[in-house]
Amino acid sequence: MKADVVLGLQWGDEGKGKIVDVLCDRYQAVARYHGGSNAGHTLEFNGQKVVLSVLPSGIFNRKIRNVIGSGVVLDVAALRRELNALESLGHRVIDWQNLLISKKAHLVLPTHCLLDRFAEERLGERKIGSTQKGIAPAYADKILRKGIRVGDLLQPDFALRCRKLMEDHAKQLQVLFSEEIDLETLYQKFMENINILRQFTLIDTEPVLQEILNSGGRILAEGAQATLLDLDHGSYPFVTSSSTLSGGACVGLGIAPQRIGEVYGVFKAYCTRVGNGPFPTEIKNGDTKKLRELGNEFGAVTKRPRRTGWLDLPALKYAIMLNGVTKLIITKVDVLSAMETVQVCTHYLVDGKRMDLVSTWVDSDKATPVFKEFKSWGNVNGIREKSQLPVTLIDYVTFLEKELGIPIVYISVGPDRTQMVER
Repeated sequence: MKADVVLGLQWGDEGKGKIVDVLCDRYQAVARYHGGSNAGHTLEFNGQKVVLSVLPSGIFNRKIRNVIGSGVVLDVAALRRELNALESLGHRVIDWQNLLISKKAHLVLPTHCLLDRFAEERLGERKIGSTQKGIAPAYADKILRKGIRVGDLLQPDFALRCRKLMEDHAKQLQVLFSEEIDLETLYQKFMENINILRQFTLIDTEPVLQEILNSGGRILAEGAQATLLDLDHGSYPFVTSSSTLSGGACVGLGIAPQRIGEVYGVFKAYCTRVGNGPFPTEIKNGDTKKLRELGNEFGAVTKRPRRTGWLDLPALKYAIMLNGVTKLIITKVDVLSAMETVQVCTHYLVDGKRMDLVSTWVDSDKATPVFKEFKSWGNVNGIREKSQLPVTLIDYVTFLEKELGIPIVYISVGPDRTQMVER
C-alpha cells in the first residue's frame, strides 16, 4: 500500500490537525515527519479543545500507531505538557501504547531555546518572527553533527553528552549575547523531563513503517508549518528550519518516493501569516481585525495575532506544483460567512507584467494583487451534505477547482471534526 501525505499549502494554520484527525480512521499509522513544537495543531474532540505541537494528530485514535519520525526535533518538556494536558481530559496516552518515537529524532535542549530567543531579539526590526522554541539551533546542531538524538538516551554517556552540549551553548550565549544562565537548574529540569521518554517505545521507526506498507496497511504522513515556510522553497529568510514539502516525508520518515500515494493539500479560504515576510494579499483595512476575530487567528503556540489576507492563487499554484498535490481540502469557509463579499487574488502585476504563479518571492510593495470578487454564502456551520451547500459557495469552489486544476474533495465548515462536507 501507499503512504499518503497531508500538508499545508500556505503559511501555516490551515487546519491540518483537524484534517488528520478526520482522515486517520482509514490508516494504520499517523506519522510526523519534520518540525517540532513551533507549530500547534488545534483539535476539537467531543467538545474538548486540544492544542498539539509535538504529538501526531491521530493520537486520539487508540487503534492506530502514532509515530514521531526521524526528521522531527523533539522538545521533551513540550511533550510532557501535552501528555499532562490530555491526561487531565481523561486521555492517558501512556496506557494506550500507541505512540512510537524514532531513536533518530534529535532532541531540543533548553539552551537551544535560549539561543533562539536571544538571536531573534538581537535582530531587532529585522527579526524573522521565530517562535523561539529552539528549532533552528537544534537543527543547526544536527547539521553540525553534534546534536543529541532520542536513541542516545539508551547509552551510558547520555547525561554527560547533554551537559557538555549545554555548556557549549552557555559559552555561546555569553560570547554572542553577554547572557549568563543558570545552567545547573536548566540541566536538572531537562534530565527530569527526559524521563518521560522511558515510558514509550523508542525504536527505529523506518522498518515499522515499511512493514505496515508491505502488509497492506496505510500510513498518513502529517506535515507541520506549511509549504510557503519551506527552508528551500519558501519566502526565505522568513521560513522555518526544515522541509515542509511532501518530499520531506520521504526523508523524515525513511519512506521511498514510490511509496507515496495521495498528497492532500490543505488551504484556508483566506490567508494568514505569523511574523514578518512578504504577504502580497494582506488586508490593510478594518477587515483584517474582523477576519482575525471571526477566525480566531491567534497563534496556537505563541498566541500572537496573525496577519490576515485574501486567498492568493499564484502562491497556491506554486505550492501545488512543489508538492505534487492530488487532492485539495479547503477550510474555514465558515469564517467568511459573515463577510459581505469575498476576494480572491487571481494574479499579480509586477512591474507591469502579469504573474500567475509565484516562482521568485517579490516584496509585497512591488506586487499588485488583482482580485476577483464573490458574494458571501451565509451561515454554513450546520451543513453536512454537499447538496445543502449554498449556490454562492458552490460557485466559489468550482472557480477555485478550475483555476487550480485539482479537485477539492472536502470543505470544512467549522472547527469540530464533524463539521466537514465531502464532495
